[in-house]
Amino acid sequence: MVFLLLIAPEITFNSTLTRKPIVLLLQDNSISIKKELGAATGNYLKQLDALKSRLSDHYQVVQWSFGEATETDSALHFDKGATNIARAISDAQAYFAVQNLGAIVLATDGRYNEGANPLYQQVSLPCALYTVAIGDSAATKDLKIGQVYYNKTVSLKNDFEIRADVLAKLCKGTEGNILLKEGNKVLGTVALHVGNDVFDRSVGFTVNAAEKGLHHYTLSVPVAFGEKNITNNTRDIFVEVAEEKKQVLILYAAPHPDVNAVKEALSGTGMYKVDIRAKDNMPDNLQEYSVVILHGLPSLGWDGAKRIEALHKPIWFMLGRTTDATLLLKMENIGGRLDANLMLNWSENARADLNKYFTVFTLPQKAVAVMDEMPPLVAPGGLMNIRPDVQVLFNYRGYAGTNDMPLWVMERSNTPKALLLGEGIWRWRLYEYKNFNNHEVIDECIKQTVAYLAANNNDKPFRVSMPKNVWSDQERVNMEATLMNANNELVNDAAAKISITDSAGHEQNYMFERSGKGYRLNIGILSAGSYTYSAVAKLNEKAYTAHGSFAVANVPLELMETGADYELLNALSKKYQGCLFPAAAMQYVSDSIAHNTSIKPVLETVSESVSVIDKKWVFFLILLFAVSEWLLRKYWMAQ
Repeated sequence: MVFLLLIAPEITFNSTLTRKPIVLLLQDNSISIKKELGAATGNYLKQLDALKSRLSDHYQVVQWSFGEATETDSALHFDKGATNIARAISDAQAYFAVQNLGAIVLATDGRYNEGANPLYQQVSLPCALYTVAIGDSAATKDLKIGQVYYNKTVSLKNDFEIRADVLAKLCKGTEGNILLKEGNKVLGTVALHVGNDVFDRSVGFTVNAAEKGLHHYTLSVPVAFGEKNITNNTRDIFVEVAEEKKQVLILYAAPHPDVNAVKEALSGTGMYKVDIRAKDNMPDNLQEYSVVILHGLPSLGWDGAKRIEALHKPIWFMLGRTTDATLLLKMENIGGRLDANLMLNWSENARADLNKYFTVFTLPQKAVAVMDEMPPLVAPGGLMNIRPDVQVLFNYRGYAGTNDMPLWVMERSNTPKALLLGEGIWRWRLYEYKNFNNHEVIDECIKQTVAYLAANNNDKPFRVSMPKNVWSDQERVNMEATLMNANNELVNDAAAKISITDSAGHEQNYMFERSGKGYRLNIGILSAGSYTYSAVAKLNEKAYTAHGSFAVANVPLELMETGADYELLNALSKKYQGCLFPAAAMQYVSDSIAHNTSIKPVLETVSESVSVIDKKWVFFLILLFAVSEWLLRKYWMAQ
């Protein structure tokens, strides 16, 4: 018997696990929800808890919240400054793609101000979508300023235009003036007469950039009788007036649509004069250019590399199929600062992945959503090791299945450089316009890259730079500073301090923190208004100063629209085989989900094969047989 137990075969044990369907509660956590709920906020939260309790009996309930981004933290404060419904839905689809997601309950007012229209985004949800509409669907009286169009940077002494869309609902008969002001000075007036309950009109003002610096304009429309939401009747506009246009040279190896894409992005600012030349038609005088952009260069047989190397100007290298990687890495301007091994096997698999730790400049909040929709660039294979003074804007998603290969980088030094390892950004502009009706993010990447290079093209030993001149009153303001010694080497031995003064004359003093070979300062969140700064650093008993200005704008996106968009939420629920419920009828969502026969638990059979000898009870059974045999032998021998 013991022998049989020792040679016993494996025994297979089968067990069945029941996995409940997942129900995801997606709760809009933005400011507009708080405004819509008002005094009923506490009652709504109790209804939400009751719904979760009823659903948890038969389903695994997960709660997320969202504003401009999706958060797995379910804490609800209704304080987010923007709403991106499309991103919340796509994040849910990506996270629960291989799980038993039975239903999504989307609780929102349907008013989105970031991202794509959720009704038309290309997302294949594996479940039904139920919408809970928060707010009143009835149209309310509202006269507001819609989209505003203007150049953020213009040249001194030039005229520029500020255009705006004026929209009205249920304000028929309202009359007054649309005003454009700078401080207390009225720059322009347009008479307004609202002739219909549904009204829209485009107005424009021509302004002369008479003085350099940062200018704060205010555009306002009259308040209609009985209008409750007057936040959107006024818009702040900030325009930087530069003393002169900076010249940018684009040299290309062969005609390419990327060249025109860069030109289009830069020409819209009024800040740059762009000169486009073929590689064989280089200008005689290169010193007049603030930034040089090389597309597809250096190429094989090109004799201009030595002139570019001797220029000591900020350069943006845009790699293309004509780029000779060997010549590129031999150039002291770029190859001497990058540890790279680039190969010429170009392929279309370079999807851009935004680096959240990038700090050289700031992109619009919707940048992540936009880049997720972008097609891949055509990029070379290879490897690159990033040094501390190189910052990555986009990584090369898809290269060898990792994000380790940089795609768009900025190199910080006395003469900064930028590098784009691929071609095809012209398609990015087309795709962004197709999906978001503008080129804002892609153009901002191009403009900010050139602005960073141009801003660092000066001979001042001490300089202060900011990622942008206009900030939101919901984001932290930060700035950087650099100090160079007599040998043009970056140093930060000296203490650097800065004084910031608001438009009311209140002054705050700060000390820069040392960071690497430079300085950094995180000021934090500031209230809306115009600010000037004066910084000083003392090196070898000599004081160096830097001056500038910036603005903080109050852009209440969440208060630009009021009420609930029942039409959108109803269409969204129908698209994904769900239903629409008003917030007051939220408790019936659980009944609708319970009657959905496609939402079922998943039964998983788990098989476990175990050798009998590995079971403890086998040991005790063998021990029992051995002891029994010994006792029996003792007994029989005693007879």
